[in-house]
Amino acid sequence: MMSGTSLDGLDLTCCEFEFEAGKWIYSILAADTFPYSAEWKAKLADLENQSALAYAQANADLGELMGTRLKEFLATNKLEVDFAASHGHTVFHQPEKKLTTQIGSGAAIAAASGTTTICDFRTLDVALGGQGAPLVPIGDELLFAQYDACLNLGGIANVSFQKDGKMIAGDTSACNMILNHLAGKKGLEYDDKGLLARSGTLENALFDQLNALPYFQEPFPKSLGKEWVLEHIFPLMENSTSPLANLACTFVHHIAFQLSEAFSKAGFDGKNLIATGGGTFNEFLVEKLQTYNPNIKVELPDPQTINYKEALIFAFLGVLRWRNETNCLSSVTGASHDNCGGAIYWAK
Repeated sequence: MMSGTSLDGLDLTCCEFEFEAGKWIYSILAADTFPYSAEWKAKLADLENQSALAYAQANADLGELMGTRLKEFLATNKLEVDFAASHGHTVFHQPEKKLTTQIGSGAAIAAASGTTTICDFRTLDVALGGQGAPLVPIGDELLFAQYDACLNLGGIANVSFQKDGKMIAGDTSACNMILNHLAGKKGLEYDDKGLLARSGTLENALFDQLNALPYFQEPFPKSLGKEWVLEHIFPLMENSTSPLANLACTFVHHIAFQLSEAFSKAGFDGKNLIATGGGTFNEFLVEKLQTYNPNIKVELPDPQTINYKEALIFAFLGVLRWRNETNCLSSVTGASHDNCGGAIYWAK
């Protein structure tokens, strides 16, 4: 179960995993997305500015909603599962303060769905001095090893790849959080195929301002939270007098440039890259990824993998937690050691 910063909705996948001949094999048996209502979108978009009571109530209410959606999903698809693994919805992510919070109460999910639920995957790593993110790289390493690198273009863009036998990963920039926001100014849910961005021109001064922000000079491991994006990126976009299409075009260039920078700074020399997440449907963005780094070949998998890879990997993190095996790599988070995160709420 995955709820991302782009507020698209709740992704649900039913996955089956087998360990054969020393490697993991997965299959997605069913997948669906439950869009958030306008009320929930508004609530999640502004929850970090509300009271502690409002936050606590949203945690309980969202958990109940998730549990109800899970119960419907299982019934519709005639499925029985061992457990649910829920990422929750991130509200605060400030690992420098040893703080990360994802709402969507696991207890409420278990109670509403009747399904044992694993949640709260990030806080142990943060307590161990890590970023609590990204968590996807261990899934990339064990499920998608045929690729040199994995890129996710969700609310935030992040990448993972092997370098000298060690996984390197991190958040490279904001992505759909900004692109969807700009599209919304034209009454659109998102920039279909990147047509809005393609119609604009690059604003070099804004491009330089974005890339000069201190975060982008820091080495991996590092991660981005919504609060940082709201504080540093939104003002640059909102205060600009440039046409909307130019803003979208410039931010697409920024996303692609920062991905290329992440590779070059790490000395990454792979060529075969798999890209997933909603941003992959932005054809202009995918083109620019290869413009800034012509050496890589961006492969787009089947639509189910594009849309549900994050939910698939959180199901896999749940499997590793269930087996008491490492599901978080200190090499990508900066924690004091690898760890096995996740709280389990037993439904029965």
